Amino acid sequence: MSADIVSFPSVCDLSELPDLSRVTCRKRVAYLVVKRALDIVIGGALLVAASPFLALAAVLIRLDSEGPAIFVQERVGARYVKKQGRIVWQIHFFRCYKLRTMRRDSDPAVHKEYLVRFRSGHADPDPGPKVAPFKLACDLRITRVGRWLRKTSLDELPQLVNVIRGEMSLVGPRPVPVYEVELYDERHFDRLAAKPGITGLWQVYGRSRVTFEEMVQMDVEYARQSSLWCDCKLLLLTIHSVVSQKGAA
Repeated sequence: MSADIVSFPSVCDLSELPDLSRVTCRKRVAYLVVKRALDIVIGGALLVAASPFLALAAVLIRLDSEGPAIFVQERVGARYVKKQGRIVWQIHFFRCYKLRTMRRDSDPAVHKEYLVRFRSGHADPDPGPKVAPFKLACDLRITRVGRWLRKTSLDELPQLVNVIRGEMSLVGPRPVPVYEVELYDERHFDRLAAKPGITGLWQVYGRSRVTFEEMVQMDVEYARQSSLWCDCKLLLLTIHSVVSQKGAA
């Protein structure tokens, strides 16, 4: 099955989604304001601390393969606004930054076609217990340095810039490319009712080991239950998840 011959509703048809939280609008806004303040303070401190590593990684990436050290891709995001006494999430697109892990000018059609199969439950069988079903196994587009960066999740450090700019949060649903959202059914759009994050329920408890439907459900659950306590807990669990490299690929 080719992604080019399958028709899906476009994410461009979305404009806004209602907030899924069950708390009052005032409490929800207070949480989101504090969350944004923490994103700026913690995200800024982490970016400064990570600067030496980012510089070293950039050199290694350039030495390993041709092309820029930073990979930029359009992703789907959301920002909240108050409207008639309630919160709604406005869908928008932003440029997401990562350390480049693939060879220059790699064809994205490979991943697009795989997502179509994975979304429909027809992805290739998992060839081993250590292979993440959400990601392509033995992807020849990935460089030597890129494979290590992905395994340690350090390729996502440049997303701290997105956090400081307000396009992402430290904690939230996984930011996804436009072509992935175009595969969604109507029930999947609820996962967009929150600002995307560097880490979250899926990143901690799924880490690419879960199915497409389970991944979406984890993000929807976060959008419903998110709180400062939940965010702090996920940030702490992320440290263990990255160190153990469980489910990374």
